[in-house]
Amino acid sequence: MNKSVSNFVLSATIVLAFCQCSQNAGNTSVSQEQSPLQVCDLKLAFVDVDSLLTNYAYYQDLAEEMMRKQENYSLLLDEEKRKIDKEVQEYNTKIERNVFSTDERARSEYNRIGKKQVALEEKAAKYSQELADESTANSQKISEAVEDFIKEYNKTHGYNMIISKSSLLFADEKLNITAQVLEGLNAAYNQSSK
Repeated sequence: MNKSVSNFVLSATIVLAFCQCSQNAGNTSVSQEQSPLQVCDLKLAFVDVDSLLTNYAYYQDLAEEMMRKQENYSLLLDEEKRKIDKEVQEYNTKIERNVFSTDERARSEYNRIGKKQVALEEKAAKYSQELADESTANSQKISEAVEDFIKEYNKTHGYNMIISKSSLLFADEKLNITAQVLEGLNAAYNQSSK
């Protein structure tokens, strides 16, 4: 909640600063009853980033790819864990039945299984790090794609500011350009993936 309030205060401060600049530059006289936003010639819009991501085909494709990779890693690790668990069970059965000819042979088998368990834990950590790195890279790709598109979109629409809905406490829905941005993003992604 504090982050939302901070984002709102920051957004409001920026808007008011733009208005002050516009007022000073135009030497416009402001009556007591006019608000700074009524005097400003700012063109504002907002985008609902959560809705945008939920419906953005590129984001969905990257998320599906990550999920498949995560499931694949999980299957590989589960299979190896089952094999090790089976070896542990066989080891315990041999210990109970006194099958090992020497204590040295029992320790050797115990150490061998222990090394497999450590290797499995290291592999799990490696897979987890790979997924985290890929997730970070994907987030960066999505962020860049959205920012680049919005810059291009704004060249023909002339907004002074396009902000995230998460930074707002209230905004008129007429300022919501999420659908237009989403349509453009998906069209650009579909064109590039052909």
